[in-house]
Amino acid sequence: MEDQKMSLMAHLSELRKRIVVCLVAILIAFILTFSLSEYIFELLLYPLRYSPQFSLKEGIVFVPEQKLQNTKLVFLGPAEAFWMNMKIALVSGFILTIPIIFYQLWKFISPGLYAHEKRYVLPFVLSATGLFLIGVTFCYLIVLPFAMSFLLNYKVGDFLMPMLSVGLYVDFLLKFLLAFGFVFELPILIVITTRMGIISPKTLQKYRKLALVLAFVVAAIITPTPDAFNQTLMAVPMIILYEVGIWISIILNKRKDKENGRSE
Repeated sequence: MEDQKMSLMAHLSELRKRIVVCLVAILIAFILTFSLSEYIFELLLYPLRYSPQFSLKEGIVFVPEQKLQNTKLVFLGPAEAFWMNMKIALVSGFILTIPIIFYQLWKFISPGLYAHEKRYVLPFVLSATGLFLIGVTFCYLIVLPFAMSFLLNYKVGDFLMPMLSVGLYVDFLLKFLLAFGFVFELPILIVITTRMGIISPKTLQKYRKLALVLAFVVAAIITPTPDAFNQTLMAVPMIILYEVGIWISIILNKRKDKENGRSE
């Protein structure tokens, strides 16, 4: 019991150490991004000013949204503009330190891994960071412009004119950017759970139809618009990521079986 208690305390101490490192990294990145928050805010206006359109010759083309080009963002409280910059800097700092956060996560779980599994630290950090950034970029370039075009033009005429609060607009964007970033971590989650033996690739394949339905349910919750098109934009990548996670798990499990066979 005493050994187990010491082991638990050691894990808690290690967890605290990793959290402190992450917080310090985010704080340093926050100081940097706060000085650049105005430029980052200009980038966040892109989904409001431009709308993606499909072209058979050029694919997806981003054109200026004429009705929204002159839309002004206002702040309704004395401190709203200040807190808007703080939120932008904090989230930007978090995204900037994503590789460090994933590396600290790996360092925390690595003591429970086999020696040959610990060498996957670089693929884990790179793939997890890449998937997160792909999710954020996909949301920024595709989902949010479609959502803004739909929401701010829906039954808007002579009697209605959009006047957006800068705080609510930034909250709306940052929430969905982070949500899509974490959703795109699905293959990593699948690989980890299968490697730990919590679930098997065969079980994931068995419940593929259920996963298909859940993808559309989650997409309906996450996406900011009620139309089926934007929900499909979210659901289809989730389904693809689900399949990618299954096949990566199958490949890694086969390698693990071969290595166990050689050791025996």
